[in-house]
Amino acid sequence: MAELEWQWRPEVRTAPRHGGPTLIAAFAGWNDAGDAATTVVEHLETIWDTQAFARIDPEGFHDFTSSRPQVRLVDDHRVIRWPSHTFSWADLNGTDGVVLLRAVEPQLRWRTYCDLVLELASELGCGLVVTLGALLADVPHTRPSRVLGTAYDDHVAARLRLEPSTYQGPTGIVGVLHTACLDAGIDSASIWATVPAYLPSAPAPLAAIALLERVAPLIGVSAEPGEMTEAIEGYEEAIDQMIEDDDSTVDYVRRLEAEFDADPPPGSEVGLDPSDLVEEVERFLRDQ
Repeated sequence: MAELEWQWRPEVRTAPRHGGPTLIAAFAGWNDAGDAATTVVEHLETIWDTQAFARIDPEGFHDFTSSRPQVRLVDDHRVIRWPSHTFSWADLNGTDGVVLLRAVEPQLRWRTYCDLVLELASELGCGLVVTLGALLADVPHTRPSRVLGTAYDDHVAARLRLEPSTYQGPTGIVGVLHTACLDAGIDSASIWATVPAYLPSAPAPLAAIALLERVAPLIGVSAEPGEMTEAIEGYEEAIDQMIEDDDSTVDYVRRLEAEFDADPPPGSEVGLDPSDLVEEVERFLRDQ
């Protein structure tokens, strides 16, 4: 079986008007705290009425003792659901098209995996690759998620008004993919949102909406949160009830609220100096 399987090929303009399609990717796993990044891509698949057109076969890229397949009963038949790596296509007005990749971070052969992603991106003429991620940080659940956008190329960072990335240290599939994009001459950017570190396993609707609100303008399209807003209703109250009997956590949250509210820079999208969030991201990467 081919590792990259095309079901059909999107019709892409031979003379792109907007620099070519944009590829937006999210990987479930350690760089997807609260499932925020994959939630956004799943939401975009729905509201943009996308169609799946290609997939990467997981067989050669996963240790199935780590990312185990799931057994499901479908119409009384047992079905194995393997880790998926699915590309979907959205033909949106004002763009040359958008490719969405929703996947599970592979454990094996990262260089080969990224080569397959870039093979698809190159064949479709993608002009920009954007990855979404979410990290655990010292932020309260009672405030908006802070967002940071970075780019590995200084010119791309300046054009998209992002922070240039100077990170050195351990990395994941996102870091490998962006380095591959840089080597291949494909512009790329990474958008991160913060999730409260004391809620490592809980859904993170605030982070998901923050990512959505940041990535849509980046590629010049609109994306309403729609049903995602329903997840926010009662979120703060539910977390408050969960931690109310833990005095140390309550005190910790109050301290984080005070730090978050202390003199934020005017017009800052992250609520604190961007360099502080850069340090949060780098510390998160090194600690994994």
